[in-house]
Amino acid sequence: MPAKINPDDPLPTGSTCLEKSQPASSTADQSLPAAANGALGLESQFKQLALLPTHPFQPLCAHTTRMQCRVTRSTVDPPCPYQHFRAIIQPYTDPRLGDCSYLNTCHRMDTCRYVHYELEDDASPNRSSPPLLPLPQERLATAQAEPPMAVSLGAVFPPQWISCDVRRLDFSVLGKFSVIMADPPWDIHMSLPYGTMTDDEVKSMQICALQDEGLLFLWVTGRAMELGRECLTAWGYERVDEIVWIKINQLQRLIRTGRTGHWLNHSKEHCLVGAKGNPQRWLNCRVDCDVIVSEVRETSRKPDEVYGLIDRLSPGTRKLELFGRSHNTRPGWVTLGNQLQGARIYEPDLVERYNRRYPDSPIQLSPTDG
Repeated sequence: MPAKINPDDPLPTGSTCLEKSQPASSTADQSLPAAANGALGLESQFKQLALLPTHPFQPLCAHTTRMQCRVTRSTVDPPCPYQHFRAIIQPYTDPRLGDCSYLNTCHRMDTCRYVHYELEDDASPNRSSPPLLPLPQERLATAQAEPPMAVSLGAVFPPQWISCDVRRLDFSVLGKFSVIMADPPWDIHMSLPYGTMTDDEVKSMQICALQDEGLLFLWVTGRAMELGRECLTAWGYERVDEIVWIKINQLQRLIRTGRTGHWLNHSKEHCLVGAKGNPQRWLNCRVDCDVIVSEVRETSRKPDEVYGLIDRLSPGTRKLELFGRSHNTRPGWVTLGNQLQGARIYEPDLVERYNRRYPDSPIQLSPTDG
């Protein structure tokens, strides 16, 4: 996620995007279990992985647009090295109205009279390269002392999915999973662009058939926050944690207006974490924190960061996502939902069980590369 920086402030001593994934204390480091395979433990793999940014770090100017930056700084020399936004002014735009509350998620972009934005082209001739944000000295020394290595978190299948009605699928054909994530279409008594499930329909889902021991990540919002806790209990789980997704908009500002909320506008969503059995003995606990700050996108789409969090918590294990869409498919995951296209399954046992249960609508075993 880009970070906002005031061009007149001194440079930070280290990149925020590199630092934020570090555990909060040395005790968290010591808690990471050793990998079952190979000479290097997961602790060493995670530490070295944290030295490398997962994507280019693009600091955003705190003044948003280049024009506002120049006005505020009262100078154009030297030029601001940070990323700016460009206001989109259409013939029907009325700048006096100010910024659109929904920005790039606006459903009426072709007629909306409020101001929208887009990122400036990186190749803008007025933009100089931002200075490099240095690593702290102790981490720089570690990076120089240890050669780069390929970090492997276990062999997993390519993305797998089945287009189906999750409410009516016999879950016993899927086998067992270490991690399950679900984003049910809760009936939150609001107008939504998709069908919803009643409380009883959600509670009656046979989640118990999918897991003997492991974690369940259950997205909830509004009135579903209490209902979700009831579902965890009904399914045989103990709520052990909770992830909070803080929603920011295109300009990296906290969302204060939105399409959800009865009393207050919702700027966050919650993901309940339920445990069944004793999964803590094989999980990598205390690697990540319980807060995700990420930009909103399409309706009901959740932040991609949650997949990295789960994969670090339980690397190389079999995972299932319920009520997923095409953008949710990931290596190591089986995704189920009625907005997917067909089926792609690489596990022969799963194909055999599914076709035995549903002979009138069989699926084919997908060929693996090579």
